[in-house]
Amino acid sequence: MEIAHSLQQTRSSYIREILSAAADKNVISLAGGLPDEQTFPTELMKPTLEKLTQMPEVFQYGSTAGYDPLLDYLRDAYQLPDTHTAMICTGSQQGLDLIARAYFNPQDTIAMEAPSYLGAMQVFGLVQANIVTVPQTDAGPDIEALELCFRQQAPKAFYAVPDFHNPTGVCWTLEIRQQVAALCIRYNVVMIEDAPYRELRFNGEALPLVSDFCPEHSIVLRSFSKIASPGLRMGVVTGKRSYLEPLIKVKQGADLHSSVPMQALLLGLLQHPDFDQHLDSIRTLYQTRYHRLYTELCQQLPEGCTVKPIDGGMFVWLSLPDCDTFALAESMLAKGVAVVPSPVFYPNAEATPAALRLNFTNANPDELTEAVKRLVEGLKSYLN
Repeated sequence: MEIAHSLQQTRSSYIREILSAAADKNVISLAGGLPDEQTFPTELMKPTLEKLTQMPEVFQYGSTAGYDPLLDYLRDAYQLPDTHTAMICTGSQQGLDLIARAYFNPQDTIAMEAPSYLGAMQVFGLVQANIVTVPQTDAGPDIEALELCFRQQAPKAFYAVPDFHNPTGVCWTLEIRQQVAALCIRYNVVMIEDAPYRELRFNGEALPLVSDFCPEHSIVLRSFSKIASPGLRMGVVTGKRSYLEPLIKVKQGADLHSSVPMQALLLGLLQHPDFDQHLDSIRTLYQTRYHRLYTELCQQLPEGCTVKPIDGGMFVWLSLPDCDTFALAESMLAKGVAVVPSPVFYPNAEATPAALRLNFTNANPDELTEAVKRLVEGLKSYLN
């Protein structure tokens, strides 16, 4: 049977492939976006896990939109207006897929920052959307370029990760958030706000969501993979009821509903009196690891290589002199450190700025120190 044309044109995930190679015990991986397993709140889950055996109703078919007690909790937690609602999805990645299938026809235009999240590019590529990009600054998207894009390209939506962007770690300023929201309203563009790292801020004060400034022109994706565990596969999409109703229709055909026992388990975890303390411990752990990685890089990087500070999330972006970053990443793997080259984060990999994405959440401080040593030795050897 012939593979669908849309799939034939979709690149495999380089990150998934390199993670397989990085499974070698002699390789220190800075490649993936994996939370540390010691942060998984298994002790906090135990009371709910025990109660589930007395809740036969959660093992029955459920509502496509989600487990009602969890939805009620999230509506209150997110202070959703009456015109808005929430839908549980099997990881926020499924939410992206549902949005793409519900709203995008082949060649419909979606705007994204460049670089951008690889998983989002794959999803929108599968529906054969026309992906257009705007450059990113240290404060967020280039506003002049974004307005020009909205005016000339008339995209249906603008997808972005404003809090601790994947892959660069950039966090949009308050001014940029307000300006983007105003542009979405003015040009009738839907803001698809992906917020999987929002709770991982370890410096500074939290900023409002972009969608707070354009609630009638936005869909928000949130994930519990980074603050609970990826294996739960729990995410939530919020937005106007009229925006979410088509997603529910697509989800009905996709999987009927997400796992109800896992939704009940998530609710018990979120309601646990020690959950806030759990979040604090994650932030403290990741702040320590980020500080180790960033400090070692600043002290050792060769000339022409730069890394900028971040205030949260899971990634730093290492800018390099012009070079073949795929070949560089391959040479790094041979030296025992796995990294991700910048071209995989662009829809058009040609003539992309040379950089590497580095993750700091899934290696301990000693491993991060050793990884930087190997990385710097590899950079000096390759760039010279």
